[in-house]
Amino acid sequence: MKILIVGGAGYIGSHVAHEFSDSGHEVTIFDNLSTGTRENLFSEERFIEGDMHDHPALLSAMKGQGAVIYMAAAKAAGESMLVPEKYSTQNICGAIGVMNAAVEAGVRKLVFSSTAATYGEPKYLPIDEKHPTNPENYYGFTKLEIERILAWYDRLKGLRFAALRYFNAAGYDPKGRVHGLEKNPANLIPRVMEVAMGYKPNLDVYGTDYPTKDGTCIRDYVHVSDLARGHVAALDWIAKNDKSLTVNLASGSGLSVLEIIEEARRVSGKSIPVNMVARRPGDPACLYASPSLAKELFGWEARDSSVETLIKSTWDAYNRRR
Repeated sequence: MKILIVGGAGYIGSHVAHEFSDSGHEVTIFDNLSTGTRENLFSEERFIEGDMHDHPALLSAMKGQGAVIYMAAAKAAGESMLVPEKYSTQNICGAIGVMNAAVEAGVRKLVFSSTAATYGEPKYLPIDEKHPTNPENYYGFTKLEIERILAWYDRLKGLRFAALRYFNAAGYDPKGRVHGLEKNPANLIPRVMEVAMGYKPNLDVYGTDYPTKDGTCIRDYVHVSDLARGHVAALDWIAKNDKSLTVNLASGSGLSVLEIIEEARRVSGKSIPVNMVARRPGDPACLYASPSLAKELFGWEARDSSVETLIKSTWDAYNRRR
């Protein structure tokens, strides 16, 4: 199938592009390179440098495609609370533009990278797809609104979609094919790596008095290659069943901040100095989701999401940039 990946030069998008190509699909990447990099492009794909807010360019790229994978979004939860204008324009308006171009071009299958931030504060763990949705940050709100708009486009325009909710994407392609590091990373593992590499002197750990096994927050980390396989499997499912779905892609368990740091110390051989500081407002003690529905529907499970693989593949990626 011909696949257009909007945002395919980014961190997650580049891994997804490789997985679709490995699965025999013909991949075209559409990206404005604002956060993605040319380093993440590869020879088997076609690349179009363009902005999703440029409707004629996006429509031209859509024509002849069998499906679109929509991955272009602003994603920093904290930033979204400070500059909601950016997130409204980039995420909500951008998504509507992608949907409109898809419908106009006759593309009727779309895979959307959503987020488990749509759930908000957990009422129970692990979080499943029946959990109430009540986002606590504007980023999560934008993703939930896109899901709701997609449901209407399914109903009114026959646009079948898979909305994939996941927490923390981490790790790098174990085969070493993705070379571009994230620009201005905000997540824990790349921040740990920046200290291990000597780019920054130390790492702040926000809160050590949570009711967890070591006092630090626990989060669900999914290897980006697992997520990539999930995008391919979800597209196959909606194409085969001619129905839409919303599903978690999760490890089903969690890793604490200190577990991540200790594994990074072991793999890197570096001391990784930390500062123990106060909790951040709004950080729950534990967040992890159930992957049961994805396994039931299309046989997906997180096979590369052990702490060892997450840290080693990231350390290897950083060392390739020395």
